[in-house]
Amino acid sequence: MTLDPFSLNSPQTGTDYRIFVEAPDTTAEPGPWPAVLFMDGDDQFKFAVAAYRELRASNAVPPLLLVGVGYGASYTKPGNKRARDYTGTKLPTEPESGGAAAFVAFLENTLLPELAQRHPVQTAVCGIAGHSLGSLAVLHALFQSKPVFTRFLASAPSLWWDDRSPLKQIAARRENSPKLSAKLYLSVGLDDTPSMTGDFTLLEQQLGANPFDGLELTIRRFPQRDHYNVIVDAFREGLLKLYA
Repeated sequence: MTLDPFSLNSPQTGTDYRIFVEAPDTTAEPGPWPAVLFMDGDDQFKFAVAAYRELRASNAVPPLLLVGVGYGASYTKPGNKRARDYTGTKLPTEPESGGAAAFVAFLENTLLPELAQRHPVQTAVCGIAGHSLGSLAVLHALFQSKPVFTRFLASAPSLWWDDRSPLKQIAARRENSPKLSAKLYLSVGLDDTPSMTGDFTLLEQQLGANPFDGLELTIRRFPQRDHYNVIVDAFREGLLKLYA
């Protein structure tokens, strides 16, 4: 069931976030449950809920606590800070960008403990999910020195950011340590732009040529899906692959 959203201040970023929650019924499913944090909660959480409910109707995945991290403001509104929070490096055209480290610290050190106070959360298998720019936050959370999350869903990641800086972060992490115990689901629509699908192939090749020890990788390309209508498919199959 979808609960009333709540506000949570981040000491790491100085922002008040709007937190959306889809929780199992504690009477029938007392938990603890894995939590899955979805980026762009204001605009995309409805797609995550739709995908999850479809999977639960067929008992394809266990009960999960779905959490949408938003701003109380849609993509292009002034209060939306996705360009700051989801990006690991700064672009001159986006003066607030490059704040992913602080944002991920908020997710790990402020939001997850708050969720554990409110719900029976199984913290050992917490996940993070996103689409497009939101997937950059997912990749940043994974390819840091000591990731807290264990399940990662990245749909149509915006790898073009800052001359493909996410690929550089991954290469640096691999050089520092080849060990990375996690599950990663990557996907893109085949009808996305050539630059998006081409960069996706570069990421696939990079992870294939220099694999991480312990990283379970699933890669999916959806036919007849573009950057916009792929979201529900990616969230549905991603949850299934990561949690079934």
